[in-house]
Amino acid sequence: MKYTTALIAAVLAASGATSAKAQSSGDFYKGKTIRVMVGFNPGGSYDFYARLAAEMLKAHIPGLEAAIVENRPGAGGLVATNYFYNQAPKDGLALAVLPDTIANTQLMEPTNSKWDVTKINYIGSFAPVNSAVLRRGAAPAKSIHDMKKIEVIVGCSGKNAQSYQFPAMLKAFGGYQFKMICGYPGAKEYSIALERGEIDMVSSAWATWRVTHRAQMEKGEMVPVFQIGLKRDAELKDTPLMQELVEDPKAKQAIEFVSGGTAIGRALSAPPGLPADRVAFLRATFDRMTSDPAMIEQAKKRNLQLNPTPGVEIQAISARIVATPKEIIDLAAKAFQ
Repeated sequence: MKYTTALIAAVLAASGATSAKAQSSGDFYKGKTIRVMVGFNPGGSYDFYARLAAEMLKAHIPGLEAAIVENRPGAGGLVATNYFYNQAPKDGLALAVLPDTIANTQLMEPTNSKWDVTKINYIGSFAPVNSAVLRRGAAPAKSIHDMKKIEVIVGCSGKNAQSYQFPAMLKAFGGYQFKMICGYPGAKEYSIALERGEIDMVSSAWATWRVTHRAQMEKGEMVPVFQIGLKRDAELKDTPLMQELVEDPKAKQAIEFVSGGTAIGRALSAPPGLPADRVAFLRATFDRMTSDPAMIEQAKKRNLQLNPTPGVEIQAISARIVATPKEIIDLAAKAFQ
């Protein structure tokens, strides 16, 4: 009986300490403003989810004065990621929806990557996000098979962006006749270029296409050609994955490596150095707000997919990407060049 009483007392003490820490973290946010940084211009899926995150945080953190979105575009999200990791406040008032490829970029471009992704605190992911490569309906090459014989003009923002990297990999590994035209500021601009016929094809997040160009796809004015991910998106079940379009096993592995970030998707992050109790508070808040029927309805109204993954699991996915063998990393980097 003494042992049982002592054990209960210990459990209650631990529980009280945990509750006190959680309460302390909650109290910290009273009267304060959270900034949710996104490394891209408004109009794409990163921005869509950052704005949803801001609304959710304001509704679920008692006493929070405001939650606002800060767009800090540049270099395919590298500018924002470097700033977030090295300069953003490490008190829980600076959060971000970072590129899902930062673990891959860290391995392939260490000179430009001034961060260690294993030290970033993932709070949780709103949804895994495949990319989809769309062609305009009137483009000369109609099928993926035609694209091995007919030149296809592919729009992209820059070599650090997925709009360049994914088509470049298929060009290198599959012999497709892609002519890359980079320099568009972001998804909004190269989508307009596609509509105008300036380019034939472009890659962007399916989470963006399904919001911004559903009507054009239903009319056949834009057509999904292939997608990037570890498994087919349920809404693109008849559209092949990029790794399904190459024969070489090593090439398939390299494509799966660069596709790994799709499982991370649109994730909310906190910078390194955040106190553990505040990380725990934010993760618990994320889990609560993404299961709130009111927030689920808000996502639905915005045509945003909501299939959340806890922060601890996203942290593990990122760690697996970082553990990729160097041989596969080098092969992917060579394809990008």
